[in-house]
Amino acid sequence: RETERLRRSFEAGAKGLKFHKTLGLSYRDKDGKLLGIDDERLDPIWKLCGKMGRPVMIHTADPAAFFTPLDRYNERWHELNEHPGWLFFGDKFPSREELLEQRNRAIAKHPETTFIGAHFGNNPEDLETVGEWLDKYPNFYVDIDARINELGRQPYSCRRFFIKYQDRILFGTDTTPKADAYRLYYRFMETDDEYFDTAESHHR
Repeated sequence: RETERLRRSFEAGAKGLKFHKTLGLSYRDKDGKLLGIDDERLDPIWKLCGKMGRPVMIHTADPAAFFTPLDRYNERWHELNEHPGWLFFGDKFPSREELLEQRNRAIAKHPETTFIGAHFGNNPEDLETVGEWLDKYPNFYVDIDARINELGRQPYSCRRFFIKYQDRILFGTDTTPKADAYRLYYRFMETDDEYFDTAESHHR
């Protein structure tokens, strides 16, 4: 049923499909079991996207800090105190590593489907691993939205990464159109400036 509805949406002009991070974190089936990203029941959806040439934008997990204890060592302590629902630490949730592995298994199983990993594949803290994913899965792409904070900490290795994988990285902001956000992204991408405030670069 969902596959047919998705087909009609594509035929009506929909350009792609997006899955939110709730897939893997909170979506449950009728028996109350968490629905994994690599659950075989989703295979028809991934296959249809590939068959009809529509990319899948998939937001999996979140920044590493959202999966660690909320204490004085958590670099996003202030943000998580303002938004406690963004914290996924504890036995109630799958680990960040398991979620990313689930996504990668789905990508590997459906090589004919293009997957775009939102937020730099949600692993901007580890460029080496993201590079390994891009090398291993030719149908995988990433975008930079809302992750220039993490990328900006690694200016030299990040620049080399962007040059090497320039045809696999998409631009995005994770926000509604805002001049301040675009100015910050331009500064990040087009200058050698370091240590500047990026608070206006994301969120609505």
